[in-house]
Amino acid sequence: MNVARRRMVREQLADAGLEDRRVLGAMETVPRHLFVPRLLHHRAHQDCALPIGFGQTISKPFTVGLMSSLLGLRGHERVLEIGTGSGYQAAVLAALCREVVTVERLAPLARRAGQLLASLGYANVEVRAADGRDGVPERAPFDAIVVTACAPHLPSALVAQLTEGGYLLLPVDKGREQILYRYQRRGQEVVIERSVSCRFVPLLPGVQDAPVDVAETPEATAADVAALADNHPETDDEQGNARA
Repeated sequence: MNVARRRMVREQLADAGLEDRRVLGAMETVPRHLFVPRLLHHRAHQDCALPIGFGQTISKPFTVGLMSSLLGLRGHERVLEIGTGSGYQAAVLAALCREVVTVERLAPLARRAGQLLASLGYANVEVRAADGRDGVPERAPFDAIVVTACAPHLPSALVAQLTEGGYLLLPVDKGREQILYRYQRRGQEVVIERSVSCRFVPLLPGVQDAPVDVAETPEATAADVAALADNHPETDDEQGNARA
């Protein structure tokens, strides 16, 4: 798998123009295959999104690398992630900053990601099952915030939890397309930069649980695998307020 990760980083990230050496190094280190169901381990390093259950997916490698790079992390930061999903993005961020607080509205995914991250030794990641639209005000301020779900506008609650000069990444629904924006807080103003077109599922409210027999299964279902073949996720990169 180490060879597959190195090839993934070289061909899908570095060759595509991603130059942040810290991000490239982190993604060479994080065992991506452990964040996808065992039935899909052989596809973990391909240039596509993959199902992780509950209608959610893990982002394709380039998306994770790009979003991590846009945060401009140097190692001392506290980062808030909205949408834990598999926990993979949180693991990459954990290698780039001092502390990660990650919020997941689907409680079964939060439990699974928290257990996996702990088992892999990511002691600087805290996973919470909560409504991501509220952020985590009691742990604010955050040096950077990344939202892995699409919203109609910038949530004011998240801006209020961002440090001066900090970056916030958010996919915004523009009707016919979604655009990834990078916001920077400067005093009473927010500076906006447009990044790339993207595709994410909506930022949803509330916290959702599920029966234990469904919630705790770590495997992709036959339906997940069939959908993967039918939908060609190489062209998709969907995320919810519940995944990365």
